[in-house]
Amino acid sequence: MASLNDPLVRQLLEGRYIATLASHSPDGSIHMVAVWHWFDGAKIYVATSSRSRKARNIQERSSVSVMIDSRDLAASCGVTIAGTAQILSGTAAVKAREQVHCKYLSEAALADPRVGPIFTAFDDVVIAITPMSVISWDMRFVDRQFFGGAMENNASYLLPLAR
Repeated sequence: MASLNDPLVRQLLEGRYIATLASHSPDGSIHMVAVWHWFDGAKIYVATSSRSRKARNIQERSSVSVMIDSRDLAASCGVTIAGTAQILSGTAAVKAREQVHCKYLSEAALADPRVGPIFTAFDDVVIAITPMSVISWDMRFVDRQFFGGAMENNASYLLPLAR
């Protein structure tokens, strides 16, 4: 098991990657959605609408999982974090929401009245995730250990993700 302090985990949590958040829907299915996130060193924050499926799911069941991966064929790595979530609203959500928006939107976008205020109005709550378990993977390590670097040294071994 990894920890929040592992360099690879920190890189993924602090980098500008798209995360996947999984929560439990009322019918028992898993709801998964791509999200922007901010990590403060202890918790993961996701800004969203209080009307979103993920926010409504978390109101009922606090267990969630977050997956972040590099989406890089040559350096495929990622982290899955399971934990508990709570919904922050009002002034408790302001700083985290601003941090999420600043991580993914430029200053120009935030200042544009057609963009910044719309994100702020739409994302009226923040999901605060307290990690309970952390699992990471790094296919570069697997390649070196089991394939002798064959995948890294032969770019043609891996097919593109999209055509």
